[in-house]
Order: sequence, then structure tokens, then C-alpha cells
Amino acid sequence: MASHAQPASSIDPAEVERFSRIAAEWWDPKGKFAPLHKFNPTRLAFIRDQALHRFGRDERARRPFEGLRLLDIGCGGGLLSEPMSRLGFAVTGVDASERNIGTASAHAAEQGLSIDYRASTAEALLAAGERFDVILNMEVIEHVADPGQFLRDCAAMLKPPSDKPGGLMIVATLNRTLKAFALAKVGAEYVLRWLPAGTHDWSKFLKPEELRAFLADEPLTMDGPFGVAFDPVTGRWSQTHDADVNYMMTVVRDAA
Repeated sequence: MASHAQPASSIDPAEVERFSRIAAEWWDPKGKFAPLHKFNPTRLAFIRDQALHRFGRDERARRPFEGLRLLDIGCGGGLLSEPMSRLGFAVTGVDASERNIGTASAHAAEQGLSIDYRASTAEALLAAGERFDVILNMEVIEHVADPGQFLRDCAAMLKPPSDKPGGLMIVATLNRTLKAFALAKVGAEYVLRWLPAGTHDWSKFLKPEELRAFLADEPLTMDGPFGVAFDPVTGRWSQTHDADVNYMMTVVRDAA
């Protein structure tokens, strides 16, 4: 396990400690991260479809993304890093929590996967000159200290169009709406007990227009929001036109 942790503006120590306390449970599909395990198939399908389209890869290939480099920022225990590695990406998984990285590294080793896990930050990667074809920014921006700077730092690591078609970033977060407060905060944490109480701070949820504003002065194109919703009858997540609670956005670099 590489260790490059350092104080940085994106880190919210309280958030890091909250997730560090339950790091050992990342791979328990019935544990505290059960909602993410249920969410994963929909997230993975969206990421795969967007990357296939962006890079013109063969959807029938077993490892369609060979030769492309992917950053999973805020990777947690590696729930997205591992399937991305299996699809052929050279994956770098980064998290501010040493415990999360320890869990992710151990699990990847058990699976025989080679993933570059690091306890680090987006700004440290940017300062080191790292660049990526794909950046996954999934359910992390609502947990950082300065979401605008964090998003700009991540976007700055997208490869320019001179490298293939240029990089793709996918951002997933929660909308700051009353519906999200009722379902994602009160419902998920206190009624259904899907998440530990205090997992989310509704005031840190972000509206799609706020994400757009963060990148308004950058040479980027942002599309979305693409809504994602949970059906309590089937117990499954799916893409939807309703972005009032969970949603995803895509960001591509237009110029160097």
C-alpha cells in the first residue's frame, strides 16, 4: 500500500474519520455499505456506456478499456475500482482514509487484481502532474471541505483532446432538495436505517446548477443531470429522468 497522505484543503477531517470507523465493512453486502452494493450495477452500467461512447471502444470486448488510465477519487473500499480494473482500465484508487485504502488493497490482493491504491488527495495528484482518461468522482464531493476547488482540481487532471478524444469525468452526488432531505437523509438514515445516522449533511448536498457554476470558467462541457432512483417494490436502482435525489453528471475536456 502506497501512503502519500498529507494535509490538504479538500479534506474534511470529520468526514474522513466517519468513514474510517467503518472501513472494515466495505465489502459486506449486508453491512453499512449495503446501499452502495445495491447501487453499484446502475453506476457501473452508466460508467461503462459513457466510456464506450467517449472512447469508441467495442462493447463486445471482455476488457474494452485496455490502454486507458482511470482515477477513482474517494474510492473507499474499492467497490468501483475493482470492476473498472476487470474492464481493462489501469486503475488508480485514491482516498483520504488510510483505513479505507488498507481495506481496498487487501481485498484487491485477494482477487488477484493490480490496482494502484494510494492514501492521498486530488490536489496532491494534480500537483504531481497526474493525468487520466477517466475520472470517477462518485458520491464524494458532498463530503469534501471545498467542493468547488475539489471539482476543479479533478477536472484539471483530465487528459486534453490531443490525447485520444480527451478525458471524461463522471460525477455522482445528491441534490439539495426537500425530497432528498426526506428520502436520502431522514428516510435512509433514521427510518430505514440503510446508512449510519450522520452519514450525510443535507446542507452539503449540491444542485446540478452549482456543479455547473464551479466549472463555468473552464474549457469543459458538462451534461446532465442523469437521475438515479430506488424502487422500494423491486429493491433495485435504475436511471430515471427524476434527478431530485440522486443524479450523475458527465464532464469532458474541450481544449488543452
